[in-house]
Amino acid sequence: MTTTPNLSVLQLLESGQPVKIACFGDSITGIYYHTGGRQAWSHALGDVLKIIHPRAQLEMINAGISGNTTTHALARLKSDVLDHQPDLIVVMLGMNDVVHNTLETFRRNLRQIVQLTLAHHAEVVLMTPNAIAPDDPARIPVRLAEYAQAVREVAQENNLNLSDAYQVFEDIRVNDHHEWMRIMSDPVHPNMRGHQLFAITVAETITGHKIDRVRLPNLPDSLPHLASLLNSNSMVRITAMKPYDELIVTAIRTLYPHAKLDLTALDPIGKSIAEIEQMAKTHGWSYLRENQHLPLPDLTVIAVPADAAGKLDKNYYRSYTWVLNWSQSFGNDPRSDCLPILPSVLKANLTAAEAAAEDFARLVIKDTYLPFIQRRSSDDTSTEELLSRELAAMIKA
Repeated sequence: MTTTPNLSVLQLLESGQPVKIACFGDSITGIYYHTGGRQAWSHALGDVLKIIHPRAQLEMINAGISGNTTTHALARLKSDVLDHQPDLIVVMLGMNDVVHNTLETFRRNLRQIVQLTLAHHAEVVLMTPNAIAPDDPARIPVRLAEYAQAVREVAQENNLNLSDAYQVFEDIRVNDHHEWMRIMSDPVHPNMRGHQLFAITVAETITGHKIDRVRLPNLPDSLPHLASLLNSNSMVRITAMKPYDELIVTAIRTLYPHAKLDLTALDPIGKSIAEIEQMAKTHGWSYLRENQHLPLPDLTVIAVPADAAGKLDKNYYRSYTWVLNWSQSFGNDPRSDCLPILPSVLKANLTAAEAAAEDFARLVIKDTYLPFIQRRSSDDTSTEELLSRELAAMIKA
């Protein structure tokens, strides 16, 4: 939903003067595994605004923390948002209030957040939480709709611009099942493709322009934590799916002959995508959270075979997404890298069915926004050479 643009911030954007925008919310705003642990909609919003207003000088602040309700948000509003003196604050809360706060408490807290931000002369855009699938027993869609309506009402009471993400996502959920599959990491959290939709929705509200889906800048395919450890000759703990347990060791030692490597191998061969999902969960961040005496892997290598049993549909997409999700760190943790590798790296000439599975996997990985390794159609180098070359480029990046 596009409303009348906020002229003062808009004038700053148009004139090229510095603009500071804070994005305030919960895990759907913060940087977590849903979006590859590298960016979120706050970053994408800055990119979209730069496309519309090339002269804009933007500083984007991500103030999203997992599990937050409006009660938590009020407690940290000053330190995490107002003390930065932003020109504009985009507030998206409510997903956790549905579980932990009554509708009236949510409404009262949201009104207080608005009043405090306006008192600090910051402009405010209220954003409804995205629509969800009916798979989460803690969050009932009809109840979430009531909280989204409360956001609309508070925006109207205070004559604020409203960015109605709930309606945008709900329209897709009802009318475009394929796109709904592609924008959600799980029943509640959008992936990076969904976060780009957030960014477009908010940018339309801020600028008053209708925006089609835009091509945002790609992050470099890099493995910063791995690079740091290898360059400092530190121990690298690797969890890798076969056959990349041996191949990744060979590739790293080709580049760093004296690298100190500790390897854990996982075997996806002959397993269905659902079984591989469970394997990733068993060794992933949720297990490590429960067993904090165990060390985190510095690098997790994902290699789902092209013949992993499963129809290429929404269930396959969701299982593959969770293979990626479990294999990352929970949040924006600089101590861990995740690297998916597509089947063509191992086998240059895929069958039609294998090629279709690879194309589908590439879609999932790109929607999540992780770096990955694939074989280009004209590339006939050996697996070992290809892996070493791509790994060297990622370490350098």
